[in-house]
Amino acid sequence: MKFSATRADAVVLVAALALLAFLYIKFWGDATRGEQARILVGGKEFSVISLHQDQHLNIPGALGVSVLEIHAGRIRFADSPCHGKQCVHTGWITLGGEVAACLPNRISVQVIGREPRFDAINF
Repeated sequence: MKFSATRADAVVLVAALALLAFLYIKFWGDATRGEQARILVGGKEFSVISLHQDQHLNIPGALGVSVLEIHAGRIRFADSPCHGKQCVHTGWITLGGEVAACLPNRISVQVIGREPRFDAINF
């Protein structure tokens, strides 16, 4: 079976692409730098901290202590007792709405900015 596109198909395709570009710019583009980080342990808020003061934090989790590092307005998992260390490999997060998590240790960190940024996790 052969498909032949009509002029209406082209209009719908162009409109869909334009809508996709608009939505990307509106919800995912132009994110602001974060000012604070929300730390959750076991799904409950553990602390909200400023990203403007450099420090190392020891956060107790289900497997042991995870170390968070804050430097120059950004945050990361510096060390964690989990096996895969995916949280450490996530690296620095800086933009409002970005999230890093150590699922085995049940610790997550979300950067909070002036404008919330939407992604597949929070929308």
